[in-house]
Amino acid sequence: MAQKQVFKPAQPIKSTIAAKPVSKVTEQTPATFVFDKSNYRLWFISIAIVIIGFILMSGNTDIYSDTKIVIAPIVVMGGFAVGFFAIFKKPAKV
Repeated sequence: MAQKQVFKPAQPIKSTIAAKPVSKVTEQTPATFVFDKSNYRLWFISIAIVIIGFILMSGNTDIYSDTKIVIAPIVVMGGFAVGFFAIFKKPAKV
């Protein structure tokens, strides 16, 4: 039976590829969220305002009432404005 011959170089092999630096373990910083508790609270309030506006618009009696034509759309747009404010409001630094 033939035995395998193991080839061992006389000198270490040099390569042109740079070795990767060893990464050091650093302290983990806690995850920070984009939105604060107040942002979510305002966002839920804005959803409630929009729902109230659509409830004011609903119904099948007196289609041309001032509530359905004027007040309800203003309430809905106000709800959207509060929602945009909730998104763009910067969270408070702790």
